[in-house]
Amino acid sequence: MSIPPAVPLALIMSLGAGAATAQRPVSAAEVQAGTLSFDGKATAGDFVGTTSTVTGHIDAASDLALVRGWVAAPVRTLVSGNDHRDRDLNKSMESDKYPEIRFDLTGVTPGEASGDSVPVTLEGTLHVHGVERPVTMPGSVVLRGGGAQMRGSFPLNLKEYKIGGLSKFFGFFKMSPDIVVHVDVTFSARS
Repeated sequence: MSIPPAVPLALIMSLGAGAATAQRPVSAAEVQAGTLSFDGKATAGDFVGTTSTVTGHIDAASDLALVRGWVAAPVRTLVSGNDHRDRDLNKSMESDKYPEIRFDLTGVTPGEASGDSVPVTLEGTLHVHGVERPVTMPGSVVLRGGGAQMRGSFPLNLKEYKIGGLSKFFGFFKMSPDIVVHVDVTFSARS
């Protein structure tokens, strides 16, 4: 549910293909498109929850290591293809009380560029269900013309975010608290 670590993508897009060094200025950028999804496991079968309602921005910085920003998604926009499960998800996530999933970027460590692709490690704070926890997410950035695309995945345990309601009908239907979150976000520099 933390999709949000995709923020530094815009940072790298301003560097140019093959020149991903932290010594160059980074332009401010906005999320143009993206998806946040998670893989869940339950007694009734595995499933995927997803949303394409992702917002965020990155602030301009003098070099990549100094970039800060955020990415967020409304909990109510997560869908799994099953209306009953989606209602249970909103109830368990208390989406009226905690309507947003948000990632605040606090650090970026770029790896060695290979063509137009740059491996990155993103560090920040994930805000889910009123709980804030540090998150580190490995990912990759692909530079494309005036923008860039960031992809990454990381494990998340729902119990660490105090999310309950994972068992229904006296334990007959259960969802595993361990999910894998996937982020795929495209950034575009501000005009």
